[in-house]
Order: sequence, then structure tokens, then C-alpha cells
Amino acid sequence: MRVAIIQSNYIPWKGYFDIIRDVDTFVFLDDVQYTVRDWRSRNRIKTKDGLKWLSVPVGADTRRLIHEVAITDHRWQAEHWTLIEQSYAKTPFFNQYRELFEEFYRGRVWTNLSEMNQYLTRRVARECLGLTTRFRDSREFQVEGRKLDRLLDLIVQTGATSYLSGPSARDYIDAQRFAELGIELAYKDYSGYPEYPQLYPPFEHAVSVLDLLFNVGPDAPDFLWGWRKEPAQ
Repeated sequence: MRVAIIQSNYIPWKGYFDIIRDVDTFVFLDDVQYTVRDWRSRNRIKTKDGLKWLSVPVGADTRRLIHEVAITDHRWQAEHWTLIEQSYAKTPFFNQYRELFEEFYRGRVWTNLSEMNQYLTRRVARECLGLTTRFRDSREFQVEGRKLDRLLDLIVQTGATSYLSGPSARDYIDAQRFAELGIELAYKDYSGYPEYPQLYPPFEHAVSVLDLLFNVGPDAPDFLWGWRKEPAQ
């Protein structure tokens, strides 16, 4: 069984869903320290005036775990939706997904960052991309140790035989530790994604998955994994 373990992100970019698709179980790692100016609470969209950050106002206190981050100022929800609507209303598939995202921004008040991020990621994965990956939360497990020891304990508890890591983790992962546990280690390659019809050139890959969905709709999987010669194993 292949597993990936990553912190929850706000309206993640397309690569986040690509790695979800590559595994049997995806674990949200939200019982680790919250980091400011990171993907946990912000992401980018394309606008007529260029790239625009959408940031959830949660403060700069790093003495919190991600699942402890509260959202107390809710004005951002209407502001984000208005900017998204203004920027993507003319895309071919905006209306197809409008109900899902308008309900997310206008249909309820979000008070917890982790809960909000996980909710939207699950819905996009299931309803927009047709993924059947099992989702879990790291808080379901009784994990011990720190850093790599903690990660390995979590991987073992999931029952994984294979672990798919993000490429940046090469800096701290010890492959020998995985081999000793009989766990296959692989790194996700985010290179090679084809461009798609996108408003407001030049083309930019590093934006929220909203951009892909609104521009190409049901063809989104073709630009995520369908273009590869070999399917993910």
C-alpha cells in the first residue's frame, strides 16, 4: 500500500492532487507546527492584473499546531470569493463548479484552518477529479518521536509498504531508515506538466487548482496525470 503524508493547504495547487492520485492513502499532517507565509493559509490565482495572493488571516503566531489555528476574522471569505468570481467568470467552466466553491466561501463560516483545508481538498479530489484515494488525519494515530522518527512511526502505523514523498524532503530523509523497515521510498516528480488554455498570459503553473478546473473543466485529469506515458504505480 502506497502512502503520502503532507500538511493541509489552502486551495492547493494541481500537484497536490497529483500526489493524492498516486497513493492509496493520503494523510493530512496537521499535528505539526504552523508556519507563516506558507501554503497552509494562502495560495495564488491569475487575475487581469497578474498573480494575486489569497491569504486567510490567521495571525503570525507559530506556537500553534496546524490543527489549532483558529480563524476569527471572516471578512476574507466574501473578499476571496469576489476576487475569484471577477477573475474567472469568463472561463469556460466557471459555472460548472460555481455552486461548489460559492457554497464553500459563502455558505458557511469557517473557524478552523485545518478543518477548512481538509474539507475543500476532499471535495475537489472526489467531486472534481474523481479520485478514490482514502483520506486520513495524522491525529488518528498515536505517534511518537520527533522529525524523521515521528514520520516513520506514522508511516508504519498506516500499514504502508511504500511511501511517496514530496521532492523537498530529500534534504532530511534518510533512505536507509526506510530500507531497514522494508518500506519502499519514492519522490514525487512535479516536472513536465503541460500548459493548458489559461487567461492572462504568460502561463503560470504555480497557482491554485481553481485555475485548472475553471479553464479546462472535466479535462483537468488530462493535464495532471493523463499526459504521462506510464500511469502512476
